[in-house]
Amino acid sequence: PFEIVDKGGKPMIKVIVKGEDKIMAPEEVSSMVLTKMKEIAENYLGKEVKHAVVTVPAYFNDQQRQSTKDAGVISGLNVLRIINEPTAAAIAYGLDKKTEQ
Repeated sequence: PFEIVDKGGKPMIKVIVKGEDKIMAPEEVSSMVLTKMKEIAENYLGKEVKHAVVTVPAYFNDQQRQSTKDAGVISGLNVLRIINEPTAAAIAYGLDKKTEQ
C-alpha cells in the first residue's frame, strides 16, 4: 500500500516502513528495482556490473526516460543507453537467431 503525495510540486510516493511514513521520489523506487536486478546479474556473472542498457516502454516521454536514467545512477550504474522495449525485443530475437547459425 502506498499513497501519491505532493512535495514541492513534485509527485512523491508515501509508504509505511516499520511503522513510520517514508516519502520517496519515483526515481528512488525505480533505483531499488535496478539495484536488485544489478545484484542478480552480478551473482549470475560472478563479477561487478558497472554499465547497463535499460529498456522502457515505447510510450515513455523524455522526462520519464531521464528519470529512468537517474534511477540507474542512484543504483550505481552507468546507463549507456535507454531503448524502447520493442527495440530490445527485436535485438534479442536477432541475437538469438545469430547464435543458432
